[in-house]
Amino acid sequence: MRILGVDYGEKRTGLAISDVGELIARPLETVEASSEKKAVDRIADVCREQEAGRIVVGLPRNMDGTIGPKAQAALAFRQALAEATDVEVVTWDERLSTVRAERALRETQLSRKKRQFHVNAVAAQMILQAYLDWQRSQAQKTQE
Repeated sequence: MRILGVDYGEKRTGLAISDVGELIARPLETVEASSEKKAVDRIADVCREQEAGRIVVGLPRNMDGTIGPKAQAALAFRQALAEATDVEVVTWDERLSTVRAERALRETQLSRKKRQFHVNAVAAQMILQAYLDWQRSQAQKTQE
């Protein structure tokens, strides 16, 4: 099954997709958020196009683990995605994923403007890869 990763943002939302074996995540696209409905509709379309069986939405908790305004917005977005799709939509702690994505992109030859556009998709990739790695480690623990 493929899993779609989402890095929700007020201006841009990044998407990433896993391989069928749920081992590797790759950046997919960045959705410009002119409105939440348009973003939800586009992500629902991508979910169908990619035949994703689950969506993982990054949850930007505060550093102390509490839920702040950005995390509340991500939870509302998760709910909107759940209502717009027929797949399970889960959240994943994404503290500092955008910072890590920006740092990784700084090492490339992309211009600053292009990096800004790609950072959300790379952050979605990092969120999804962390989820995939956790999922695989849970499966291994069950087998032991």
